[in-house]
Amino acid sequence: MEFITYEVEGAVGIVTINRPKALNALNSQVLEELDATFKAVDLDTVRCLILTGAGEKSFVAGADIGEMSTLTKAEGEAFGKKGNDVFRMIETFPIPVIAAINGFALGGGCEISMSCDIRICSDNAVFGQPEVGLGITPGFGGTQRLARIIGVGKAKEMIYGARNIKADEAYRIGLVNNVYTLEELMPAAKKLASIIAANAPIAVRNCKKAINDGLQVDMDQAIVIEEKLFGDCFETEDQKAGMGNFLEKDKEKKLKVVPFQNK
Repeated sequence: MEFITYEVEGAVGIVTINRPKALNALNSQVLEELDATFKAVDLDTVRCLILTGAGEKSFVAGADIGEMSTLTKAEGEAFGKKGNDVFRMIETFPIPVIAAINGFALGGGCEISMSCDIRICSDNAVFGQPEVGLGITPGFGGTQRLARIIGVGKAKEMIYGARNIKADEAYRIGLVNNVYTLEELMPAAKKLASIIAANAPIAVRNCKKAINDGLQVDMDQAIVIEEKLFGDCFETEDQKAGMGNFLEKDKEKKLKVVPFQNK
């Protein structure tokens, strides 16, 4: 891999887009390496992923404008599909993915962050969809995910106006879950990932699938999706161990209670 690094710390995998001289901009090679990296994750041992960018200035500054500038209509559509295929794979990845956004998250950077389950950012982060200023639309899911996450009106304001927002506003409108200093960002991401990784893996995966699939259908269908995934957890070792431990602790707790004696 030339532009992607992958490390594993316990049950947490860390994927870093490592193209700092170009502010980690996404070109075809980066997208291909991202796809290959995610597909190579050992899902038997890794329970949560963190996605971040190299350096202190930029998470992902966008798609590579140099590469896009000469594309034909057909090539532009194909490039959009390449990005969308990778981002959709991240969005539907079996285990949770946390975006640790260190700096610029513009265009494709904002879009890849939105394909992750949870977004946290540094206080120098800047988000935006500047594509209309370049004569194009957001092409990697920006017109779809942004509206779903922050609401249609605010998404249209950002996209039509090519308006960037800072970390505090991103937090206020619900684009990110939390804001940290740059020094605190990765420790916070690792702590959150470790908490997620410590929980029953089948249950966590089923929760992700239930939320993602349920949002695509009406409530009646969504409840059926939940019921099936709920039922799917039973008879697993996770369920037996989790409920067994709870009942054992409850039993021990009751044994420690001293009956009140009124003398």
